Amino acid sequence: MQDKDSKIKHIAVSGNIGAGKTTLSELLGKHYDWEVQYEDTNTNPYLSDFYEDMHRWSFNLQIYFLNSRYKQILDIRSGDKVVIQDRTIYEDAYIFAPNLHEMGLMSKRDMENYSTLFHIMTGQIKPPDLLIFLRASIPKLVEHIQKRGREYEGSISLDYLKRLNQKYENWISDYNIGCHRTNRL
Repeated sequence: MQDKDSKIKHIAVSGNIGAGKTTLSELLGKHYDWEVQYEDTNTNPYLSDFYEDMHRWSFNLQIYFLNSRYKQILDIRSGDKVVIQDRTIYEDAYIFAPNLHEMGLMSKRDMENYSTLFHIMTGQIKPPDLLIFLRASIPKLVEHIQKRGREYEGSISLDYLKRLNQKYENWISDYNIGCHRTNRL
């Protein structure tokens, strides 16, 4: 696939923690010679703190991810390469932040502030040209999370993963902002 001849410039892979987003992004990036943009888990200054005290750090973490993904999208759209992105800006706003709010881990005030900022940002960007959604069972998610061995993920509860899976199912069933849609393969 030639980057300059391609109508698709931004591919995004979405799915729960441990669903295989990074693995698929790497494989597709290598196969098609696409640039891969990863979720910032290595240099994120809030991630390990968040898993230690979700209530204290939920808003900070979500704002960090919102900012990071917004910058990624600006870079993708201004660049000349086809890019595959590991997780989207939409997942934070429609899955992770609302889940934290519903669990009582993010205040109403912080959720409203976050949502306002998200809507301002997404009003200035284009959604991915193609979204690939990865679905995985809770046992498969746990297996993948344990296999990769990130210390800060060791405290993720099954209830948290189940809640996220349900939010993903609800979100993807209503997703309609991209150019291409395939319900199931």
